[in-house]
Amino acid sequence: MHYRNQATNNDLSSFQVTIKETNLFILAETDLTVEAARSIKKYRQELEEYIRSDPVFLDTFSPHQVAESAPLIVQDMARASECAGVGPMAAVAGAIAERVGLDLLNHSREIIVENGGDIFIKTLKPRTVGIYAGYSIISGRIGLRIEPEETPLGICTSSGTVGPSISLGRADAVVVAAPSTPLADAAATRIGNSIKTAADIQKGLDLSGNIPGIKGTLIIKGVEMGVEGDLTLALIHFSSGLP
Repeated sequence: MHYRNQATNNDLSSFQVTIKETNLFILAETDLTVEAARSIKKYRQELEEYIRSDPVFLDTFSPHQVAESAPLIVQDMARASECAGVGPMAAVAGAIAERVGLDLLNHSREIIVENGGDIFIKTLKPRTVGIYAGYSIISGRIGLRIEPEETPLGICTSSGTVGPSISLGRADAVVVAAPSTPLADAAATRIGNSIKTAADIQKGLDLSGNIPGIKGTLIIKGVEMGVEGDLTLALIHFSSGLP
């Protein structure tokens, strides 16, 4: 996750918290490592216990109905996967980022939680979220300008050329913004699956427009890029980063 080294920040404390497979990069008004670790453990335990009772939830690539008594994070993931037409685990990184972020808002007025390229953000001032798109010439050169009134907001990225996450496509980056971070995560996966070549960018944008609850989508494949929805793009210095 070397893109974290490009993050520039002058007003918030930054720290990383790792619990098992979950590794979060967090920005807050103060160091909240202890609180973040407690929150991660809580939601990981809820997910692990639910999966033991409903193992299909873990393995299916299709939307999956969950028990009414399921933990809120499980319900978040199930709703997101239903809207996007993917399996619920496609929303897990975004769901953890959002739930941890909401918990930390009890201790800090501003929170940015990044979980493997999936971001939950609540900010009091305008910030630019840089976009990493692997070997694309566009990578690191543009970002999304986020205004305080747009947050809390989820900004999630799926890539078929970068990182270990499963993608059936070959996009360098599919970035989706939505008020629900789990939905942004699931939708980025669904749209990313549809991108094999640059010729598929418009198809991906059309698909984005048919997923309810999405604020906007940006797709990068090679030297080409497409944007749909209510997003503000900003040019950034090549070494700029998350905030």
